[in-house]
Amino acid sequence: NLLDLDSAARIAAEFVEPAAVVIKHTNPCGAATGPTIEDAYVRAREADAAAAYGGIVGLNRPIDEGTARAIASTFIEAVVAPGIEDAAAAVLAARKNLRVVLADVDALLSRGVTGRYDLRSMFDGILVQVRDRVVEAAGSWPPHGEPAGEASARAGFRVVTRRQPTASEWQALRFAWRICAHVKSNAVVFTAADRTLAVGAGQMSRVDAVRVAIMKAGGGDRTDAGRLTGSVAASDAFFPFRDGLDALATAGATAVIQPGGSVRDAEVIAAADEHGLAMVFAGRRHFRH
Repeated sequence: NLLDLDSAARIAAEFVEPAAVVIKHTNPCGAATGPTIEDAYVRAREADAAAAYGGIVGLNRPIDEGTARAIASTFIEAVVAPGIEDAAAAVLAARKNLRVVLADVDALLSRGVTGRYDLRSMFDGILVQVRDRVVEAAGSWPPHGEPAGEASARAGFRVVTRRQPTASEWQALRFAWRICAHVKSNAVVFTAADRTLAVGAGQMSRVDAVRVAIMKAGGGDRTDAGRLTGSVAASDAFFPFRDGLDALATAGATAVIQPGGSVRDAEVIAAADEHGLAMVFAGRRHFRH
């Protein structure tokens, strides 16, 4: 649970707008933004309600009473947030074994107090490396009314397909890229502009990550198998073959962001053009183990 709380807080801190994430085994099973923190939480939970059961919640706003009631309506193990209102504390106190952790991780990160390094045990030693932060997602992305080519070039991105992403696709791609970086590799995430739609995490092949995400979107007790129509997708590393691109296009995605760098990039770009996809190369991968 402590590692899940850490993951939840860090993902929520990626966003300036109200944001919520639900974590299971350090992976986000749902994440969303919204006009209020309650809206963001409900969207994140409903992104995969079955997986959210017993999850860990991260919020980047103090917990208000409405959000507390939404959290208390299902089984949640713990919540991490920068604060909590008195009325919200009273609501959550009535839930047996629910733990609330107050931690303004965003403030700590901005001061360099915590989270600068990742430490992992390895053989007889310790591997120390700089923590991967999705700094490019906080930079300049194509906003409404500005030529996409100019803004994407400043951010280090490259549109490699014949079709440019639309303004709404750019917005969704930015959200997808932020979330995908926090999913265990191999990772593929389908999203809208403000919420995850399906997460394929921890697969041994890229195409299997796509297939798992598609299964999560339309399988189990879901009846909305077409929920990926009009979505965008993000992949934490390059597509080594076109099969992953073919699968996500068939599922309904219209745009994709990935690092690029495969020896078969030309084949993958051709596949995207065949499907009418807009594809962006980010030039940076976000492996997570």
